[in-house]
Amino acid sequence: MTKISSSVLDFLHQLDANNNRDWFNENKSSYQLAHQEVIDFAEELLIRLKAHDQIVTNSGKKSLMRIYRDVRFSKDKRPYKTNFAGSFTRQKPQLRGGYFFSLQPGQTVVGGGFYGPEPADLKLIRDHIAQDDSELRAVLADDAFVNTFAGLRGEQLKTAPKGFEKDHPSIDLLRYKSMYVFHEFTDQEVLADDFIEQALGVLLALRPFFDVMTEYLTSDLNGISLID
Repeated sequence: MTKISSSVLDFLHQLDANNNRDWFNENKSSYQLAHQEVIDFAEELLIRLKAHDQIVTNSGKKSLMRIYRDVRFSKDKRPYKTNFAGSFTRQKPQLRGGYFFSLQPGQTVVGGGFYGPEPADLKLIRDHIAQDDSELRAVLADDAFVNTFAGLRGEQLKTAPKGFEKDHPSIDLLRYKSMYVFHEFTDQEVLADDFIEQALGVLLALRPFFDVMTEYLTSDLNGISLID
């Protein structure tokens, strides 16, 4: 069974303390070993996830995000990210939502959702919520979901979105611009032999949420499919 070793977290901890190109180049071999270990982890997680869902991500390696930061428009000029992160994309247009994981000392998370959806998709989500939010609220309030995830996350508007009243009964959900959830893992849990099984369990716990949101994004307000 593929697992994450302490050397991965050790490398990231050292990178956080020495986030510069000279140090990174001097320790390139340590990065390569850690990176390969995460690739192997992501590959096995992807294989296991594909047994339960239709995923278009080709490989664990393809799922990983670059460790190099784009600093062109950022005040933070540190050249490297201090985590290893990856995502798995579901088969569109029939299925919606994306899975995500990030390995980082003291800040490892596994989860997923809808990050910065297109304006048309966001409008459709809001229209469905405004019409009837009962299915989404049932998922968010389900004991299994609550026990896995610490509440809905995502950037929110400070006021009502355009076209919706400030006192709408669903305004707490309508304010979201992105909607996602995470489960946090301690370093001890990340290094455990069964971490990949625990991570898979978290990803599978997203399915009720994805099912409701997919229904929102693939049908109009009359329940008629939008998929040709």
